[in-house]
Amino acid sequence: MSTGPAGHVARSTIRPYSETLDVTRGGAPLRTFLRTADGVAIDSVYEPREVVYDSSRADFRESGSGVDLVAGEGSDSGAGGGQRAPAFVVAHGFTGHVDRPHVRRVARVLARYGAVVTFSFRGHGASGGRSTVGDREVLELAAAVGWARELGHTRVATVGFSMGGSVVLRHAALEEPDGGRVDAVVSVSAPARWFYRGTAPMRRLHWLVTRPSGRLVGRYGLRTRIHHRQWDPVPLSPVEAVPRIAPTPLLIVHGDQDGYFPVDHPRMLAAAAGEGGELWLEAGMGHAENAAPDGLLRRIGDWAVTRAG
Repeated sequence: MSTGPAGHVARSTIRPYSETLDVTRGGAPLRTFLRTADGVAIDSVYEPREVVYDSSRADFRESGSGVDLVAGEGSDSGAGGGQRAPAFVVAHGFTGHVDRPHVRRVARVLARYGAVVTFSFRGHGASGGRSTVGDREVLELAAAVGWARELGHTRVATVGFSMGGSVVLRHAALEEPDGGRVDAVVSVSAPARWFYRGTAPMRRLHWLVTRPSGRLVGRYGLRTRIHHRQWDPVPLSPVEAVPRIAPTPLLIVHGDQDGYFPVDHPRMLAAAAGEGGELWLEAGMGHAENAAPDGLLRRIGDWAVTRAG
């Protein structure tokens, strides 16, 4: 499940068809299947600034290149300003997907600050493949960031939650400088180290991932298809990745009531980042996007707009 040598993140090898830019000028959200560098189809949604995706108003269409595209209803308010503002690429937590209510809520809030790309990681929702629980998922993020840049966004901020929080850290650490680094990174509720079993929720998660019966529960109960193979080699851990992110601005956000990862995790990440990172410990907050209030999301939007400038 390796992503390749450290210091390199492969880009998507198949892009949305060339008419994508013409469609976005109308201000309508888009839905497409991106293709990762290792060939996995990733269900992805693009929302121009201040336009909110509504799956009930979308229409699947077949493109000539074999890429399915959906353009939903939307206003024109974000068509021009959305490409001058930063684009947010949102990476959800384990067992989430692009149509989860809290993922859509995150997108709705951040769309006030810039365009938003959301997607389902491999093995989640309508995306192909099987989850590697944070290893090869950097390829999905690379494809989504590349799509945002193809749509004309010169500034891109990544925002990840839980598993997605670890992915944005590793993605930023592995990006090649001449390949176009992201402009800001926000990691919410991420672990600092792998194989943590110090809380009951994490012990249950390890059962879900490592046991055949757990993977069945994941597949049929949580719509999450999990790969049966163990990591080989073990990918760069979040705490090892963080020192490599500078000079890209980094924000680490964590709730002091997180039931999965206690506060020693964000403190380890902040210590590893040194002067290159900023830590927000949020009083009363639990875990990941489900627990992130709109007010916090607005503060994250403000921070990213300022730092990605």
